[in-house]
Amino acid sequence: MKFSWRSLLYLILGLILTFSLALGLRLAQGAGQPIDTVFVLGGSIRREMVAAEGAKTHPERRILISSGSPPPCTFLVFAREQSLSDRIWLETCARSTFENFYYSTPILHRWGARHVQLLTSPSHLPRALWLARIHLGIQGIWVSLEPVEETGVPGNEETVVKTILDVGRSLLWAVVSLGVKPGCDRTFPLITVDINAAIATGFDCEHQGQIKEFLANPPEFFDPEP
Repeated sequence: MKFSWRSLLYLILGLILTFSLALGLRLAQGAGQPIDTVFVLGGSIRREMVAAEGAKTHPERRILISSGSPPPCTFLVFAREQSLSDRIWLETCARSTFENFYYSTPILHRWGARHVQLLTSPSHLPRALWLARIHLGIQGIWVSLEPVEETGVPGNEETVVKTILDVGRSLLWAVVSLGVKPGCDRTFPLITVDINAAIATGFDCEHQGQIKEFLANPPEFFDPEP
C-alpha cells in the first residue's frame, strides 16, 4: 500500500475534529451542572475567607487552595467560619500563577471535577481566567469565575508581557498535559494542620485576615487544645 501524506493529514484532522467535538460536548455538560469544586489561587487571604464563607453554604463542594496563606492561617480562617472538613485540601508546590494550574489541574482531574469555581482577585484578571480556561478546559473541566474584591493590596502584579508568556506556555503545556500529569508531594487535607504546634511556634498572617484578633478572643466553639 502506497504511503500518502494526504491520507495521513486527513486522519490527523479527523482525530483533532473528533477530540474537539467530544471536548466541546463535555464542557457544555459541565457548564450545565452545579459547581462541584472551588479552586482558590493564592495571593491574598481574602480569597480564603470567601471560600470559607462559601463552604458553610455548600459543604458538599470540594475546595483546593493552591499556595495560599501559611497553612495555620488558612486553618483558622475556616475554623472561624466553622467550615473545616476533609473536603478542603492545600497544594503548596506552586510558586506562580502558571504553576498554580500546572500542579493543581491533575488534582482536579483526579477528583473528577466537572464545574470549577475559580476564586481570585480582579487584579489577577484576565490572566488567571485565561489560564484556567486553557489548563482546565483541555481536561474537559468548565470554569466559572468568582472575583474576590480586596481590601488591601493583593500579591499579584499583572503586566502584558507576563500575560503573553503565561498564555503562550499554557497553550503548549495543554497539549502535553493530555499525557503527562505532574504531581505535588506537598498536597494535604487542611484538617491535618497541627494548629497547636503552629500556635506554640508562632506564625504570621495577613492583617486583613484578623487572625490575631480571633486568637485573642476565641469563641466558645473554638478550642485548639487536645
